[in-house]
Amino acid sequence: MRSIMTVMGGMRRQERPTPLTWYYDLVTSFYEYGWGESFHFANRYKGETFRESIKRYEHFLALQLGLKRGMKVLDVGCGIGGPLREIAKFSLTSITGLNNNEYQISRAKELNRLARLSESCKLVKGNFMNMPFPDDTFDAIYAIEATCHASDPVACYKEICRVLKPGQCFAAYEWCLTDHFDPKNEKHQKIKADVELGSGLPDIRTTSQCLEALKLAGFEVVWEGDRRLDSEVPWYLPLDTSKFSITNFRSTAIGRRITRSMVSMLEFVGLAPAGSSKVHSILEKDADALVDAGREEIFTPMYFFLGRKPLSKS
Repeated sequence: MRSIMTVMGGMRRQERPTPLTWYYDLVTSFYEYGWGESFHFANRYKGETFRESIKRYEHFLALQLGLKRGMKVLDVGCGIGGPLREIAKFSLTSITGLNNNEYQISRAKELNRLARLSESCKLVKGNFMNMPFPDDTFDAIYAIEATCHASDPVACYKEICRVLKPGQCFAAYEWCLTDHFDPKNEKHQKIKADVELGSGLPDIRTTSQCLEALKLAGFEVVWEGDRRLDSEVPWYLPLDTSKFSITNFRSTAIGRRITRSMVSMLEFVGLAPAGSSKVHSILEKDADALVDAGREEIFTPMYFFLGRKPLSKS
């Protein structure tokens, strides 16, 4: 994995016209340093490494969509394209990644080039609430922990439905509140607010609200379920500082302290942008909130659904 200096150095070379864009550029660099190229969680089985679980999780989505050679696929909110590249290699499909962040797009293009996937993996800058594609363009669409950022899920899913071909499917992993969440419980409310703040989310929806939004958008629900319940290892384990892990050392308590000191030093000598330490602190608090949410069982980052766009009426 790239060192934090190399990753942040790449981020520093990009233009950041607004404070919000700058913030997400920097967050992206921290994510890549600490998490890898796929910015998502995964259910995990005993004896399985974190990296193995991430790949299996992405392959599962490809299999549910029935992806195969010759299909034209859309990745909604593709980040720096980790899942896009893995799924393209696994399914031999052509995948377009949609992203509204210029730094993430440029980083994804570079990683596509290094993986020799520039021909099969394309990047398009755009908002998933108003996508720059004609109606009925794609054979399959997926989103991995991305559309939870939409303030209006029905409008978001309707836009996805618009660019999907009739009879084809949309699959997603969503961040949701579970039935264990109690809106009258102050502890639950604080954890929820901390996750929303640290992850830049609007009001986190429940699984039932997500499912209802999918139906209102015009999709037929093929099946849905919380993949968190399939996990033999806690999904939040990679963020749990009470556990020591050689394979995910950066997320341990010791690893965090070392990274914190390194970021402060790089910022002090001017090799990291001003504000890096503050952003890193926000992400640490977000990680702690996610661990608390997982332990309380009030939140899942892996509510899965598969929806089909009805065939056009004759």
